[in-house]
Amino acid sequence: MNRKEHFHLDFIVDQLTNSIRNVVSGDSFQTEISRFTKADCKTTLKKNGWNFDWKAELDDDMNEVYKLTIAGNINIIQGVLSIRREKDHIFMNLLENAPFNIGKNKQYEGVAGNLVAYACKISFQAGFEGFLAFTAKTKLIKYYEENLGAIHFGSQRMLIQTHSAKLLVEKYFKT
Repeated sequence: MNRKEHFHLDFIVDQLTNSIRNVVSGDSFQTEISRFTKADCKTTLKKNGWNFDWKAELDDDMNEVYKLTIAGNINIIQGVLSIRREKDHIFMNLLENAPFNIGKNKQYEGVAGNLVAYACKISFQAGFEGFLAFTAKTKLIKYYEENLGAIHFGSQRMLIQTHSAKLLVEKYFKT
């Protein structure tokens, strides 16, 4: 399946944390990012509060789909990311926080930032110097410029360049 449709992303980077942080206790938890699987599709359904069809993302052979979990607890998905490798950058198709990590009653903050940093890390590993592009909802363009160091380069396209990507990767992934 070769889908040409691009979603306009509307994730909120609530905090740039070293991992993810429990909103109530303030405790930080180390995270793991691993491949999202068909078995994961059973828990990321619209009836469970998820907004996107993650099975469709997984079924597209051009996409790489990842899940964020707390280290040692791979059964509870905190967020999901879909990317694709382009000629000279990574394109972020979708990013979604788990339903329990959205809004004023969310359990954990830092999920979206963690996933964006991971996409930047993959860009560096692929030899793309951290370049990460995505399509943003209009109302969030300024927000992504201020919070991720992204630049707006026409229509609703955003780009995270090397310097900003490096800062994100260093924040989340200690080497």
